[in-house]
Amino acid sequence: MTIEASHTAPAGEFFRRPWRLAILLVLALTLLRLSAIFATPLELYPDETQYWLWSRTLDFGYFSKPPMIAWAIWLTTAIGGDSEAWVRFSAPLFHAVAGLAVYGIGKRLYDDRTGLAATAIYMLMPGVALSSSLIATDALLLCFLSLALLAYVGIGRGERRLALAAGLGAALGLAMLSKYAAIYALIGIGLHLGVSREARKDWDVKTAALAVVTFGLVLAPNLIWNATHEFATLGHTAANANFGGKLFNPAGMLGFVAEQFGVFGPVPFGALIGGVALFIWRRRLQPQDLLLLCLTAPPLVVVTAQALISRANANWAASAYVAGAVLAAALLVRWRAWWWLGGGLALQAVITVLLLVVSVDPGVADALGRSNDIKRVRGWEPMTRAIIDRARLEQLNGGLTAVAVDDRFLFNSLSYYGRDYFGGPDAPPLTAWFAGKHAGNQAEATAPLTPAQGGRVLAVSLEGLQSDRIAADFREARTVEIVSQLLSPKCRSKPDEAPERFDHRCRRRATLILGETFQPAPRTD
Repeated sequence: MTIEASHTAPAGEFFRRPWRLAILLVLALTLLRLSAIFATPLELYPDETQYWLWSRTLDFGYFSKPPMIAWAIWLTTAIGGDSEAWVRFSAPLFHAVAGLAVYGIGKRLYDDRTGLAATAIYMLMPGVALSSSLIATDALLLCFLSLALLAYVGIGRGERRLALAAGLGAALGLAMLSKYAAIYALIGIGLHLGVSREARKDWDVKTAALAVVTFGLVLAPNLIWNATHEFATLGHTAANANFGGKLFNPAGMLGFVAEQFGVFGPVPFGALIGGVALFIWRRRLQPQDLLLLCLTAPPLVVVTAQALISRANANWAASAYVAGAVLAAALLVRWRAWWWLGGGLALQAVITVLLLVVSVDPGVADALGRSNDIKRVRGWEPMTRAIIDRARLEQLNGGLTAVAVDDRFLFNSLSYYGRDYFGGPDAPPLTAWFAGKHAGNQAEATAPLTPAQGGRVLAVSLEGLQSDRIAADFREARTVEIVSQLLSPKCRSKPDEAPERFDHRCRRRATLILGETFQPAPRTD
């Protein structure tokens, strides 16, 4: 009997296909991150509770952010409920889409090995690992930017040009609806078309018009919302630059650059900076390198300059790292720097695993002396319970016309962890007390404490910082309780530490004031 040779590829052949390895890597990390989200005892960060609060009322814009994050939370909580895990559920999924798109970008511009290396760099990026454990705007931004870049690369190859132009416009519009930092991608594309004659040849009037119109149609509802709300989101975004403060901060700039090694990964960021400098000096940039450099440079340059003249958070240049991951991978593969690439990815994998472990068991952070790093995702729920217990007591002792909070973090956390109480028909409204003339956040803009609500108010001052000013706004006021929440179990073993440092590192306090007849003093700017 003749046995025909099998055409089935041996098992080892499966793992020699880069696209399969990329899918396996993305799938494995996504499943691990979703599992950690459901297993973690860590609470929602106050910004996450704010996004959840927005998602209860869908709109085309909010005070400090575009609407996409609220829409994403609305969808996942409609499916699974309002638990912390379902609030955060979409974050790893957005990064998974970005990781696969990064593979496609690397493969189209270079080859499949570069695509695989780019996917590994992106999915194991420390910033992505952290962003996958909570819901924030960066996950959505990077997802849609990666799809936009994939479409832009496809147009350059002459594939389904009109369809890709529409896809590019839509993806850029969705990126802008996620975070206004997507503007850097528009700058980068414009820069690339300006410096590359070959890139300009790939565009004609019809293709460009379709991309622009699609982008405008997607973004238009948010622009209309801003126009009808005194451009609140755009104004808040501009205010974050803090150009009214200290205008020369070299230490802040150096700190920001150093932080990028932690956000992006030491080896990839080193290869990105060193390689680009070397290629520019030797004038050996390939056309693909130039495209990616045009997309990577604007956010890094602008935010570094901002850090010098004012301030900048470590993640403000995050929009650089879709193109940056591909460019770093291309440089390392071109140099055949396999040991550097492997070592860098191994280090990033260790960081990724450590973050997953800390998420599931925060005691590891305590044991490593890093409790301070996770204190903002601890203690909000028990503090909320304590405040609600006092509110219930005061309702029995004379009733309450409002609960007023002087801090947006605490307001947002009370809204989420006290949703069953404040959502009840007999509960007093949750309001925001603020010292300024104009609202500075969503809580102050939508739920300010008013004299009409000020008959008998339980006012809550986080850390007691505004206690005296709050008391002065009432005809009669007295402190009824100080709620103190321990944030780290290890703090119990440090009784000799200075009280002010002990409280700052280990406790969160709230001063509860019972005020009658709200008569706010005149406010100034």
